[in-house]
Amino acid sequence: MRIFTIGYEGTTQEAFIAALRDAGVTVVADVRAVPLSRRPGFSKNVLAASLREAGIDYVGLKALGTPPAGREAARKGDHDRLAAIYTGQLQEPGAMVQAAELIERAERQPTALLCFERDPACCHRTLLIEAVMPDADVTHLFA
Repeated sequence: MRIFTIGYEGTTQEAFIAALRDAGVTVVADVRAVPLSRRPGFSKNVLAASLREAGIDYVGLKALGTPPAGREAARKGDHDRLAAIYTGQLQEPGAMVQAAELIERAERQPTALLCFERDPACCHRTLLIEAVMPDADVTHLFA
């Protein structure tokens, strides 16, 4: 299975969509717990509409997002704490259901995991892939 990741930190919606199209991505899996953004064009409804216009599907998988304590750990650069918190999040029933949905989708379509952080090493996207699809061929866009 091939999976992409993309963080929109420091980019425009136009460049973001162009990177997805260039990579051949056909579905964006939004794995933000809070799919809102102060960056123009990256809140859930606006982003979903723009992706749809570009021929890219959008799916929100909020249960695969980072809970508040994990986001705080990430802001403080405490990756070990983020990893511990996120491991617990992935044990939640809703997260387990959405992880299975993500895997099924990624097996059928070129899928990109979306979050804010540009550097995948600092983001739960990498933790998610390691936990639920460890054998995936991963391409980090904008990394």
